[in-house]
Amino acid sequence: MITRRTLMAFTASAAMFLSGHAMSQEKKELVIAYPSSMGLGYFALYNAIGEGYFEEENITIRPESLNGSAQVIQALLAGQAQLGHPGPGPLLNARGRGEDLVYIYNYFARSQFNLVTTEDSPFQTPADLKGKVIGVGTSDGAEVAFVRSIFDAAGMKEGSDYTFITVGEGGMAVAGFANKSIDAYAADTAGTATLRLRGVKLRNLTPPDFKAYFGNGYVTTRAFLDDNKDVLEGFGRALVRGVKFGIDPANREATLQHAQMGNPQQLEDKEFASALLDIYFDLTTPLDPTKGYGYQNPVAWQQWQSTLVAAGDLKQPLDNLEQAYTNEFIEKWNAPR
Repeated sequence: MITRRTLMAFTASAAMFLSGHAMSQEKKELVIAYPSSMGLGYFALYNAIGEGYFEEENITIRPESLNGSAQVIQALLAGQAQLGHPGPGPLLNARGRGEDLVYIYNYFARSQFNLVTTEDSPFQTPADLKGKVIGVGTSDGAEVAFVRSIFDAAGMKEGSDYTFITVGEGGMAVAGFANKSIDAYAADTAGTATLRLRGVKLRNLTPPDFKAYFGNGYVTTRAFLDDNKDVLEGFGRALVRGVKFGIDPANREATLQHAQMGNPQQLEDKEFASALLDIYFDLTTPLDPTKGYGYQNPVAWQQWQSTLVAAGDLKQPLDNLEQAYTNEFIEKWNAPR
């Protein structure tokens, strides 16, 4: 016979079970700090949101746009975000100060800067530009340091072997090539898209080794990584699905629409947006596709560290560079579904 006391105990036990089950099913919110509001650049994230991939992983995403990688690092250390999207330089500097931050996903797997010239020019290598004029967007932009390092590797010095001239962003570079005031250009992502959209056919003179200077990627604290491996596994799995959805030509329009979540103004010029999207597809493609999306190349990390030390941006090599990144999730993120 079921007594009233037995029934009450059963009911209480069931309530506790259901309550615990509901708590285990609560969505995990991830606040992600980005250094800009570049919707198209983060197309994988917005595809994963728009197509419901994060929903399937029981994750809610809240992107926050900040002003540069330094602020992203600060947000992570202050606990205001669980993930961030800084560049490798700021991350290594933070680790040099004793902060235990970890790169978990190499998103922009290729350099975001390139040394380019016109396709009909006689220049085939950086060394061919000896005595020539190189256009740059701004005198102190990151692309200037990047291209200077290319010439340094070729044994060429600014002033004696080549000259930088500030011509402004993409559109001005078009005029620079047209009136022969520049022989090559230090192009960032938007600059390359503008040149191509204006009908300028380009030849990329960036040596292969420099293409491995990857850009921004996803970073978290060691503490969050250790305590939330299942969440990070789901996050990366959804992100990889977002990349693959985007590069499928059948999903191009949907990808452009999803990207408006991050920056609606960027999509006002559809032709330019489409040209820019192609470049981001290239930037997010692994240098070695067999390694999978998000893979961290130890050699590329060594290159970054050596370059930063040589430039004085990093005081000295880190004692534990291998602790700055991890590939532990790569296999699960890229596993066939």
